[in-house]
Amino acid sequence: MRTMWKGAIGFGLVSVPVRLYAATQEHGVKLHQVHDADGGRIHLKRVCDVCSEEVDYEHIAKGYQDDEGHVAVVTKEEMAGLPLPSKRLIDVLAFVDADRIDPLQLSGAYYLAPESAAANKPYVLLRETLKQTERVAVTKIALRTRESLALLRVHDELLTLHTMYWPDEVRDSGDLAPPSSVTVRPQELKMATSLMDTLSEDFDLDALEDEYEVALAELISAHLEDRPAPRKETAPAPDNVIDLMAALQASIDRAAERGDTDEQKEEPAGRHSRGAAKKTAAKKTAAERKPTKAKAPSAEKKSAKRTTAKKSAAAGKTAAKSTKKTAAKTAARKSSRAS
Repeated sequence: MRTMWKGAIGFGLVSVPVRLYAATQEHGVKLHQVHDADGGRIHLKRVCDVCSEEVDYEHIAKGYQDDEGHVAVVTKEEMAGLPLPSKRLIDVLAFVDADRIDPLQLSGAYYLAPESAAANKPYVLLRETLKQTERVAVTKIALRTRESLALLRVHDELLTLHTMYWPDEVRDSGDLAPPSSVTVRPQELKMATSLMDTLSEDFDLDALEDEYEVALAELISAHLEDRPAPRKETAPAPDNVIDLMAALQASIDRAAERGDTDEQKEEPAGRHSRGAAKKTAAKKTAAERKPTKAKAPSAEKKSAKRTTAKKSAAAGKTAAKSTKKTAAKTAARKSSRAS
């Protein structure tokens, strides 16, 4: 990597010589302005609006125009002579808890490495102290003749620096937030949490790519190779949400279906995916918990019951008559014996 800045981290009487490197790089295809008729490059010329002459870069200075139209011209020499204490120093202002820093203030990211072997000891001391105390350092640094706030923190085994916006550079959000009268129900929160969990399963941040840049590269390759440009359909924009609960449930179902499809592709044929097994188990559990309703008896069963009841009644009557006859005969015998 190319060194962007050399200086030292200073806190108290401790000085840590370091080199600064860019931690990020923007990818993408560089496009130029061209004439659509013949592809010729379009060049922008630096022309003075007073004398109408093209001005070389060496004669370009900085200027400020006030409300009345007066211009103050500041030369490069004057700019270089301005006092800038943090020109070669990362000046530590304070050590604070990380949650005190609003991510809105963070800007560029840089790696800091020890400048030499002699700087390893104080470098490691500062790194380990930040780790153990779980703090970050608020600092000031001058990059490209502009002083800015910066956040010093630990990333893996390196110290990193994040330039920050000054507090008054972060705009007030004003009344952009929804009114406080808007509330959500516990059921909605529960379903939203379930949707978050479903979407976060097996998420791999490192596998993401810039689909727009990939499509742009394919388009340029098609033009260079004189072949038809590929066309990809853009997903339609989602409709306005009317029923929040229904939308949440539909999102959960769709995410689950996608997960099941991906798992079925990965697993051998003939085996159920984990998602399918979960659904089957859920259905079985629901079936076990669901109370069963008594079915109405069929017409044949009703007829059989009526026939059985009639037979029982007839048998009861026959038994009663037989009992009466037996009792009468017994009484007649006793009477004849007594006479």
